[in-house]
Amino acid sequence: MNTVRISSKSFFVGGIVAGAIAVAVSLIFRLFSGGLFIPELASLTLFSLTPGEVESQAVQTLGPLAKYSSFIGATFANIIVYGLIGILVGRLYDRFPWKNYLGKAVLSSIISYVILLILTSILLTLTEASAGPVSLTDVIVYLVPPNVAFGFLLPGLYQKISLHRPMVSNLDHKMRAAAAAADTSGDTKPSIEQKDLRINRRMFLRSAAASVVALPILYFGTNRLLFSAQQQAAQPVVPVLPASQTSSAPAGFQNPVLSPLLQYEVTPTELFYRIDISPIVPTINAQTWRLRVKGLVDNPIELTYEELKAMPSVEQFSTLSCVSNKVGGDLISNAIWKGIPLKNLLSQAQIRQGAKYIVFRCYDGYDVGIPLEKGLEDSTILAYEMNRAVLTPAHGFPVRAIVPNIYGMMNAKWITEIEIVDYVYEGFWQRKGWSNIAVINTLSSVVIPGNATIRTRFRGFLPANSNLAGSGNVTNSSSSSSPPGRITTVGGIAFAGTRGISKVQVSIDNGATWKEASIKEPLSPYSWVMWAAEINLPDVQLKEYKLTVRATDNAGKVQTSEVREPFPDGSTGYHMINIQA
Repeated sequence: MNTVRISSKSFFVGGIVAGAIAVAVSLIFRLFSGGLFIPELASLTLFSLTPGEVESQAVQTLGPLAKYSSFIGATFANIIVYGLIGILVGRLYDRFPWKNYLGKAVLSSIISYVILLILTSILLTLTEASAGPVSLTDVIVYLVPPNVAFGFLLPGLYQKISLHRPMVSNLDHKMRAAAAAADTSGDTKPSIEQKDLRINRRMFLRSAAASVVALPILYFGTNRLLFSAQQQAAQPVVPVLPASQTSSAPAGFQNPVLSPLLQYEVTPTELFYRIDISPIVPTINAQTWRLRVKGLVDNPIELTYEELKAMPSVEQFSTLSCVSNKVGGDLISNAIWKGIPLKNLLSQAQIRQGAKYIVFRCYDGYDVGIPLEKGLEDSTILAYEMNRAVLTPAHGFPVRAIVPNIYGMMNAKWITEIEIVDYVYEGFWQRKGWSNIAVINTLSSVVIPGNATIRTRFRGFLPANSNLAGSGNVTNSSSSSSPPGRITTVGGIAFAGTRGISKVQVSIDNGATWKEASIKEPLSPYSWVMWAAEINLPDVQLKEYKLTVRATDNAGKVQTSEVREPFPDGSTGYHMINIQA
């Protein structure tokens, strides 16, 4: 029996097919046991190494797709790595004494395991984040099943398979010539070409069968990992507001077109924005979760979930805004939070002299610090409920921080540890250049009319015939049709953190004159305000008006008109839309 070599191209293709099975096996373990999944780790590493300014542009351009695309790209890259491993092990088959199927399978498994172990160790060294606590034992164990699957499938694809025609040797040429002579003499044995065709078909069928198994697992498994936390009911449920907030519409808000502002003043949980470092929402077992308080304290504390909830609690409305939010953007939401005042927990821990910062460390590897004085404010809480329901995994279950007046990146989710330190601490985003002060800039946005992205937080109640097409930002505004000479109702939101809003003004002449809007009483000192105004579009020849909004905080400081990108201190500038007559 003649032994012939298989081309590198064939081994690469085989490695891709076997690698898809290996990644699918790893994905199954990730779904059902929370095991290590290399593409997830690789995407987190990429996120960890990306400079803050680059990340900001990616978030502005792609939103959540930035993380999802990196995850999917890492999955493909993982499969390609297996393809390269396929070339390597294919070249080693003839150099090792193990010539049978079992020997080749063991060799393939060992080589792929060692290479993936090295790559995983490098990723763990480089990344600042993780999908959860990962030990060396976890890595060693979770890499076994996928690489055994790879090792036993790869040689199986080539059992009794010859090489492709481009690799034909001199001996094979002689065999083909003899076969051709046999054909002319009436020999009915299949020709070499016919055998090659059958062999190639056999390899194709084996690869196709493996792909039929792997591809659905990869598709549905990836979809479940990435989007299961986002799969909510089609119709959002607006939280029940206190009796004082469910009375008739306040002055200036009687027009039905403004109803979304009132009905969505508290953002439904499923519409609340989410930005964090991982494309996959962490799943935490409340029974085994512990919150540890350590560092410069005389009484270190470890609490269970039930012990935390048993402590005296408070409930408050607080608005969160992402530092990456652009003018008119939708990375801002308002909710009712319930939890314990952080200062109560720190009082039990007995903070020592010299303490400066409170450091939150989280299950996904995220970390951030806030000044001690912020943590001791009455409004800073460790929340375990959102909109009068248990925190969802996407929003920080079992516990997250709510720290009014600073951007969302300082409001850590999935907290597992609190450490008190005696220096200014720079967290995950701060080490990439984002602000460590992170005080919210005064902002105001037009929700009605227009199609600015902020409207995604007020979904579902706009009349179908309202002709409310419009803009999304200060530099690229589209338009809204409105007959000249009529009164047009406009409305939106304004927010200045704990400084509050004293006045909102609108203009249709590029800021030459301003009209003051009506302001609804905010739900709390920590929440956004709703504003509304009626403007008259004069019956003149002017075909287009620019609607501009600005806000003034309670200290009398007017929102700046300077246009500034989110990185590193948050965006600024007036929100504008064009109204075409």
